[in-house]
Amino acid sequence: MSDPAPPAAANVIGPHDISDLDVHLFCEGTHARIYEKLGAHLTTRAGVAGTQFAVWAPNAQAVCVVGDFNGWKTNAHPLARIAGGIWSGFVPGVHRGELYKYRIVSPAGHVLPDKADPYGVAQQIPPNTASVVWNLDYAWQDQRWMSERSERSPLEAPMSVYEVHLGSWMRVPEDGYRSLSYVEIAPKLVEHVKRLGFTHVELLPVMEHPFFGSWGYQVTGYFAPSSRFGSPQDFMALIDTLHQNGIGVLLDWPPAHFPSDGHGLVYFDGTHLYEHADPRQREHPEWGSVLFDYGRLEVQSFLTSSAVFWLDKFHADGIRVDGVTSMLHLDYGRAEGQWVPNRHGGRENLDAVSFLRRMNDAVHREYPDALTVAEEATAWPRVTAPTRLGGLGFDLKWDMGWMHDTLRYLGRDAMHRRFHHHELTFRRMYAYSERYLLALSHDEVVYGKGSLLSRMPGDEWQKFANLRLLLSYMLATPGKKLVFMGGEFGQRSEWNHDSSLDWHQAGTLLAQGVQLLVRDLNRVYADNPALYARDHDPEGFDWIDANDSRQSTLSFVRRSKHSEETLVAIFNFTPEVRHDFLIGVEQAGFWHELINTDAKVYGGSGQGNQGGVHSAAVPSHGRPLSLSLTLPPLGALLLSKG
Repeated sequence: MSDPAPPAAANVIGPHDISDLDVHLFCEGTHARIYEKLGAHLTTRAGVAGTQFAVWAPNAQAVCVVGDFNGWKTNAHPLARIAGGIWSGFVPGVHRGELYKYRIVSPAGHVLPDKADPYGVAQQIPPNTASVVWNLDYAWQDQRWMSERSERSPLEAPMSVYEVHLGSWMRVPEDGYRSLSYVEIAPKLVEHVKRLGFTHVELLPVMEHPFFGSWGYQVTGYFAPSSRFGSPQDFMALIDTLHQNGIGVLLDWPPAHFPSDGHGLVYFDGTHLYEHADPRQREHPEWGSVLFDYGRLEVQSFLTSSAVFWLDKFHADGIRVDGVTSMLHLDYGRAEGQWVPNRHGGRENLDAVSFLRRMNDAVHREYPDALTVAEEATAWPRVTAPTRLGGLGFDLKWDMGWMHDTLRYLGRDAMHRRFHHHELTFRRMYAYSERYLLALSHDEVVYGKGSLLSRMPGDEWQKFANLRLLLSYMLATPGKKLVFMGGEFGQRSEWNHDSSLDWHQAGTLLAQGVQLLVRDLNRVYADNPALYARDHDPEGFDWIDANDSRQSTLSFVRRSKHSEETLVAIFNFTPEVRHDFLIGVEQAGFWHELINTDAKVYGGSGQGNQGGVHSAAVPSHGRPLSLSLTLPPLGALLLSKG
């Protein structure tokens, strides 16, 4: 291309809709809806239908939009530079469905590889990489859900999340073993989730990503749902269907890094625009990806707008922010001398802290009833504290400590558990330092770890008993809940993103038993405020006996805001049946056995208490009364007095 600097063109006309205020907010990092101005927008100018294009490329010599409509010819439709390093232009006759990219001339005069639109709302099906002119018109039918969402406090409500990877939840063997589309999966997912009683679905990233094997975590289209499964409207229909059936939707969102694919954000205008110029801050040593430069305020506007976009245009009920740990620590995955300290000489990424606070404030300002959830694995303080009090502003944080300790403990042979009892009780030391979500996520069933079921010790029966014990222990422990797909029926094999869940195994008796237990656990959870209303209040929990390491049992009380609503949980982590097992209680009367994980209907041996027991005037555990129970093998009991 001999003439990289394009001439003026009569078929690119103005005006544009980007105001001085838009530019100001964008450049100071506070524009939470810049997607309404940048990108490709179908519109009409002077009575002529077409598309308004706008892209941020402050260091470019020139920018053209190329596509099907001009034969991908350079200089056919050059954009004009306006304030803030933004290039804009209206191209008549460009309609929905047309492919396009930006052809950018670098500061050195080189024509870069054509770039997909960072703000594009639709992209070609990978491995093709062009953006697609599209609109986001949709007739939503979830008005009841959205209005009721604004009337309740999600942190004081039951929250049992089913985590799903859309590409591998269920496939179509009759059609090349392909993934289900958004439209195809909607009724099947709704039926499964409603039957088991989950309150929410969390989707692994649906933002467009070129490499399917990244599970969606290597994003090139931060405003485009993956075209692998259908159109943006098809994805809206999936969320709409879930909402109409009373199911919330959380979206996994990865702002920690992005891939180095040439059509993406990297080296966007011939400079390190979205990423750091310093390789010690630019390259992620573990993931082979590129790190955002959170110190560039326009990047903060880009990412904050992406977070708000999914709540705005797709009615998501919240976002789970991936990789927060790596964002906060400058030395994450790096050896001494391979990272750059902050201005105070520390390892904290102050720019990332600023961005996360700004993003959380924007989300909560725009959508006060939406949730933000942090995947953060360290003891970083005040992750879920308000930003006005010096916190990061998240609503919830994944409790990685609980997950690691619990899976490590339950992975041990039952005869050795007595020596590791602290792995169950240590959580009490920090349980109320943050607002937590307990996650048995996709990360725990990959990379050779095996499935949850395969990690359990013992024979076939004991493996399933241990899995039932794990799920009931999570249910009774303070904090919101999440389980990755397959865990709800005892998937035997490790998760494979290129395959489907082993649905043929879900029909076996033991697997059906796990599903029945999950259904009943979720029902009991939803029906008993003691199990959720005070998740983040230490007054809602009290040990009965935390120290019975010799017998490997645990027992505790969960309380709601009303003292008469009380629930007792008892766990036997050995295969030995324990008769006449005393636990102390404070309330007299009959205690109903709400859950017994050893019930035969769940695949258990049938040991239990015939529906409940009466309290006796025998003091125990510092309480005036007691219950004499039969503790089932590798089993859990939930009893209610209220």
